[in-house]
Amino acid sequence: MKKNEIIGREEEKAMLNGVFSSQQSEFVAIYGRRRIGKTYLVRGLFANKFSFEISGLANANTKEQLLNFSLTLKKTTNESVSTPKTWLEAFSQLSDYLERCTQKRKVLFFDEMPWMDTPRSGFLTALEHFWNAWASARKDIVLIVCGSATSWIINNLINNHGGLHNRLTQTINLKPFTLSECEQYCKWRKLDFTRYQMAQIYMVMGGVPFYLSKIERGLSVAQNIDKLFFAENPKLKNEFGNLYAALFRNSGDYVKIVEALSKKGKGLTRDEISKQTKISNGGGLTKVLQDLEYCDFIRKYHSFGKKTRNTLYQLTDSYTLFYFKFIQQNKHKDAHFWSNSIDTPLLHTWSGLAFEILVLQHIQELKMALGISGIQSSVSSWRSEKSEKGAQIDLVIHRKDGIINVLEIKYNKEKFTITKEYEEKLRNKIFAFKAETHTRDAVHLVMLTTFGLNRNRYADIVQKDLDMSCLFR
Repeated sequence: MKKNEIIGREEEKAMLNGVFSSQQSEFVAIYGRRRIGKTYLVRGLFANKFSFEISGLANANTKEQLLNFSLTLKKTTNESVSTPKTWLEAFSQLSDYLERCTQKRKVLFFDEMPWMDTPRSGFLTALEHFWNAWASARKDIVLIVCGSATSWIINNLINNHGGLHNRLTQTINLKPFTLSECEQYCKWRKLDFTRYQMAQIYMVMGGVPFYLSKIERGLSVAQNIDKLFFAENPKLKNEFGNLYAALFRNSGDYVKIVEALSKKGKGLTRDEISKQTKISNGGGLTKVLQDLEYCDFIRKYHSFGKKTRNTLYQLTDSYTLFYFKFIQQNKHKDAHFWSNSIDTPLLHTWSGLAFEILVLQHIQELKMALGISGIQSSVSSWRSEKSEKGAQIDLVIHRKDGIINVLEIKYNKEKFTITKEYEEKLRNKIFAFKAETHTRDAVHLVMLTTFGLNRNRYADIVQKDLDMSCLFR
């Protein structure tokens, strides 16, 4: 693999290459969390094809943003450029240059565009005019915009109800690496980890390429985690605060919600979130929850058989869960906290939930392993309302072909053994599920564990035995 080769991202690369070879002007918005690789992807594909590339300035006013624009245009054209007084004038200068530009396909890249839209700057109005009155009428413009402030991209471009309504020709929600892409990345960097160790890393930091880039060869997983998060001056010391501040303006409510969800593994209802965070249960809460869902920090789901009003919100971001469980709680300032915590009850409890989240992040890979990727299905969970022991099922996949896969997810350091007592527990759980849901479909029990099952007399209760390797597809 070459040094600057883009790992994974096959669909995104195909889309962007298609945009470049298109016979019309294209307007593409790319969004995703901080450190996810938006800029790396665009530069990797178009580095030598840009007609104009600019990046907004963080915490700068309108005057500074316009000066940055003129300096960038001057460097691009090697011509004298006056500093525009308004964004309308700035985009007029840009269109004048592009009309002289001899490149057959003119790629414009606006990185961190949300930062350019300072209060009362008129930036959006000027962008609308530039695209609607000039660029869209041509055949040779490829306008690519991105930014970490996902809520700005969604509200002002994707869901715009004004002059930019339905003007985007493509959108890309750049998500974290999958386990398969992480494995490719580790091979590229010659990081010698087993799949079990890669799963451990993913459970801590998710598939965020920048975090993975900080892993050092020659160190164990525990040593790397200590160095990144718990050392005296950890490399990712301020990452949590910077992450939410970059994504969301007025990020306080967003942090309150994910913190509340981090304390309840299976999730909270909207009313419970409002009550615990003291955030009014109105439109403001709706927007925050939608933004968090867009950014894949949370998921919205229903307990099997329940109606929409019983919707649950669950934290599904690995790094955020890790932060609240360990970094925020590291009161003793132990530089070797992770290494010293191996095999403790604290890590054992976290591992179970973190592994469940890992599975939720790889639902498509799971469906492939079950051989049902082409069958319409819905995903939920289930909890008994009648059983005194509170029977619950981690994951329910309700298929259109008359089968319900109920998944029991277990994190273990070796092959998992179903004992007589555990087999009885599973039977009671399935019996309760059938009795309370009144389903007429066949119910198939699936065990998904780290290393699979030991085949003993009690393992026959399981219809399908999967290990974590299926998530690396």
